[in-house]
Amino acid sequence: MSEHPNRPCCSVVGTHEIYCCGARVRISGKGVEILTDPTLDYCPLHEAIYGTKHIDAEAVRKTVETKIERFGFCCGNRCFNSEPIVAYGASEMMSVWLDKRLIEAAVVVCEGAGTVITGNGKLVQAIGARLTGIIKTSPIREVIKQVEAYGGTILDRTSARIDQVEGVRLAFDLGFSRVAVSVAGFQAKAISEIRGLERSKNMDALIFSVCNTCVVDADVQHIARADLVCASASKVIRKEIGSRALLQIGVTIPVYVLTEKGKRFALAYLTEFRDKLVIFRTKDLPYQAKNRGPRLKRYQVRAVR
Repeated sequence: MSEHPNRPCCSVVGTHEIYCCGARVRISGKGVEILTDPTLDYCPLHEAIYGTKHIDAEAVRKTVETKIERFGFCCGNRCFNSEPIVAYGASEMMSVWLDKRLIEAAVVVCEGAGTVITGNGKLVQAIGARLTGIIKTSPIREVIKQVEAYGGTILDRTSARIDQVEGVRLAFDLGFSRVAVSVAGFQAKAISEIRGLERSKNMDALIFSVCNTCVVDADVQHIARADLVCASASKVIRKEIGSRALLQIGVTIPVYVLTEKGKRFALAYLTEFRDKLVIFRTKDLPYQAKNRGPRLKRYQVRAVR
């Protein structure tokens, strides 16, 4: 899996909706439409990857257009590059867990394919490297073909349906007993449903809650049942979930580890982490450093579900 340095001009196939910087975005052959204003004013991770110092609707548009033009996002010639992008991303961690055989399969989401089950760590990273929260997607024949060629099983090839609960169910039915699954904050209820499925099947699901910028108070009861939670840019997550954490990874956009199982997996990931680390004990979490995280706009627009 590698970049395509001479990538031709991309054409979007179908219609897709995502969250980017808290803005709801529609991507289609008509172009990139910003459906709601971004809730972020600044994000250090976004600046590091895209060079954006101030986030507004036009910055979101340019970011998504960059994904399309450089990486074939939502296009038939979509790039599948398994190089790590961020330090503590869900796809980066799942890829390592698969390589170390701590899990047998991961259940993730790919635009153009929907829910995907795979035991290939490189495919997990290639799918997740530059994704943000995918709300809806349309099937893209070439993407489906690539995912399947790299060892992915697609939940619904006809509709590219996104359904992480059914994805976990299919993973169990395929014979995988130790599964990791990513669940976006706007689908938080699925976490509780997966826990019920896990008990009924007597299987093991490690749940990573992701894309949480737009979560609301009602989502917390479900997100609190995850093993690992990305704080994204959410004050709700930092306040309500961060205080329950057993372990925090990172400061700018922290990942909160809520269970002993999640702690074991997080530490297993860190054994493969190449950069230097500082580890210290604390009585209280979350740990926050002033001016290190994303900055929200002064007003908040409630996420459209």
